[in-house]
Amino acid sequence: MWKEGQATWEEYRNVVRAYREATRRAKAHMDLNLARDVKDNKKGFFKYISSNQKTRENVGPLLNKMGALVTEDTEKAKLLNAFFASVFPAEAGPQASQPLEVREKAWRKENLPLIEEDQVRDHLSKLGTHKSMGPDEMHQQVLRELADVIAEPLSIMFERSWRTGKVPEDWKKASVTPVFKKGKKEDPGNYRPVSLTSIPGKVMEQLIPDVICKQVEEKKVVRSSQHGFTKGKSCLTNMNAFYDSMTSWVDEGRAVDVVYLDFSKASDTVSHNILIGKLRKRGLDEWSVTWTENWLNGRAQRVVISSAESSWRPVN
Repeated sequence: MWKEGQATWEEYRNVVRAYREATRRAKAHMDLNLARDVKDNKKGFFKYISSNQKTRENVGPLLNKMGALVTEDTEKAKLLNAFFASVFPAEAGPQASQPLEVREKAWRKENLPLIEEDQVRDHLSKLGTHKSMGPDEMHQQVLRELADVIAEPLSIMFERSWRTGKVPEDWKKASVTPVFKKGKKEDPGNYRPVSLTSIPGKVMEQLIPDVICKQVEEKKVVRSSQHGFTKGKSCLTNMNAFYDSMTSWVDEGRAVDVVYLDFSKASDTVSHNILIGKLRKRGLDEWSVTWTENWLNGRAQRVVISSAESSWRPVN
């Protein structure tokens, strides 16, 4: 209107100032909400951070075994697939599980692991509504809102899966996105896979550890010195215990040497056979052990790659 002579310069400047002030306040309000709700909306927070970065980098050219740069998206996906799969150690084959007759004798009917409908409903009601979907495209918000309706059929599915030891194939599939960690970006070994799996499968994954941890605690399998992945303990409690031991030795005038070790890809290179064998030797119920074994084997076979920031197509 000012350019067309329908408003004065002062009127134009006042509108500009009001607009800038309103924009500034709206942005400050949005930043405050993001910071306040970061625990419940991590995805929105990091999406905002990414949108304000000057550059957004996808996976660039990668070096293959021959030392040549690979630039095609499909070839890069295959190269990363091969590396991620190679991290897992070659197994001698799955250990033979106990026959069904032996299991029935060892565990009476009242000792069978049962999944209650209320347990499933409780887990569904706690699903984060801002997290991404898996390959089955079932959104967590939908499952959360339908918790009262689907808790019963899901509990039946989980119970059947648990007793038979069979893991549905859809739960074994994953959308794997490579995330750069450090070092040269051309080296596939400097990328880490982040998997998005089926939400019902994740709920089942949360139910199984509850039972295993309870049995491990009852049988006193884990020592009191274990802090990682232990209820009521953390890195902080580990550090406090370590600091207390070291300082007490120093106070006694003893020589103290500390060696720090960092295992490369420690979690990925754990032998599944050894882990399953230890669970069986400790007397854990065969249903939980068999289900865990089949789930671990499915995890080692995940080779599907997708990326929200590129045009990659999934490859098998």
